[in-house]
Amino acid sequence: MSLSPFHLAIPVYDLAAARTFYGEVFGLEEGRSSDHWVDFNFYGHQLVIHEHPKTASQENAHSNSVDGHDVPVPHFGVVLDWDKWEALAERLKARGTEFVIEPYVRFQGQVGEQATMFLFDPCGNALEFKAFKDMGQLFAKD
Repeated sequence: MSLSPFHLAIPVYDLAAARTFYGEVFGLEEGRSSDHWVDFNFYGHQLVIHEHPKTASQENAHSNSVDGHDVPVPHFGVVLDWDKWEALAERLKARGTEFVIEPYVRFQGQVGEQATMFLFDPCGNALEFKAFKDMGQLFAKD
């Protein structure tokens, strides 16, 4: 399956902290930048952090219950290969990352079984990283 890269621009109220987070914690390659924004190669997609005052969703995170966990909304992320997801989870744990939802496998034994983890960037943007052992179940229904 060939995917077109997406472009996502998110607000950050501390550009330096967000730049360090995406560049060093995740090891993302930095692209173009200015004094007010930075492009990153987000697993083949273009993520842009834009300096912006704190938003309502950054101030007060909302959540929905999924599989017994409070999932922050809104959130964004990427679906990785299982091995890359495991490596990222280990990298984040080794760096002492504070998770909203610790890495685990949800919907075990059900359609859509997946590994997932949730965390916030330094500016309160929620991220989810997930993986499917069977990528064919990415859009599977119950």
